Amino acid sequence: MSAPSPEPSGPPTVPEGIPMLEAHTPRPEDERAELLIITGMSGAGRTRAAAVLEDLDWYVVDNLPPTMLLPLAGMMTASGAGVRRLAVVVDVRGGEFFADLARVIDDIRAQDLEYRIVFLDASDEVLVRRFEQVRRPHPLQGDGRILDGIAEERRVLAHLRERSDVVLDTTDLTVHELAAQVRDVVAGEADRPLRLTLVSFGFKYGLPLDADHVVDVRFLSNPYWVTELRHLTGRDDAVRDYVLALPGAQDFVDAYVSAVEPVLDGYLREQKPYVTIAVGCTGGKHRSVAIAEAMAERLREDGNSVRTLHRDLGRE
Repeated sequence: MSAPSPEPSGPPTVPEGIPMLEAHTPRPEDERAELLIITGMSGAGRTRAAAVLEDLDWYVVDNLPPTMLLPLAGMMTASGAGVRRLAVVVDVRGGEFFADLARVIDDIRAQDLEYRIVFLDASDEVLVRRFEQVRRPHPLQGDGRILDGIAEERRVLAHLRERSDVVLDTTDLTVHELAAQVRDVVAGEADRPLRLTLVSFGFKYGLPLDADHVVDVRFLSNPYWVTELRHLTGRDDAVRDYVLALPGAQDFVDAYVSAVEPVLDGYLREQKPYVTIAVGCTGGKHRSVAIAEAMAERLREDGNSVRTLHRDLGRE
């Protein structure tokens, strides 16, 4: 006697082949969690930087004792739940707890957590003026002057500044310009993680404090002494063509870019994704501007993400 045929199970509720498709479809990659450590000189703009990050939906903790940093980083997740982007402000207000920061950063690195250190700085003169405007003492001045507190803070922070991934010099920045630079720091990474900034400047106005490399182009003839070019800048075609046609100018651009590329590769290996190259002439109006733009063009051709800033244009 033959076995009864199975009862029909009805029409399938899932089209044939869908489970197989699901099994072979890769899961979308989670967004990486980001940890940003904000530090630097008192009065240099840390509070403003923290406010900008809050506006960008970062989870921000101000004046955090360094020993709390590692447990707090444990809150971070790559998925939608929890904290994906965490920014902590750590500075000398932490008193004796601040001394633990170097060890804590080493622990974070040992656990293979991705992090960046952003160091805010400004000239002593500007820091003094800012403290006087708000009529508050420097946290380290004690019974001394504001300058005494600033000097002590520079000594305490020297090692941390060297370890920083980004140094923002806020000496000449308005609050809006500082906000723009903070947004640049946390913007989405380009295909190549290295970000270059070429800053033209005039030596008579001082070196940019955040420069990783300084290039001196005062060996080139100055267009200032050409009457037709004096009122123009290195952004104008006439000045650019004049500067790049000078003996040795184009060779210098080519040779410098070739020489600096192994350095940039080394920065990538050492997880230093932000690099500032300062190009200087006497006044920061003609030669430095033209050469900085020429270098930026060459570096972009090699696949780098490059922006140019001309710090001293308009000063004379």
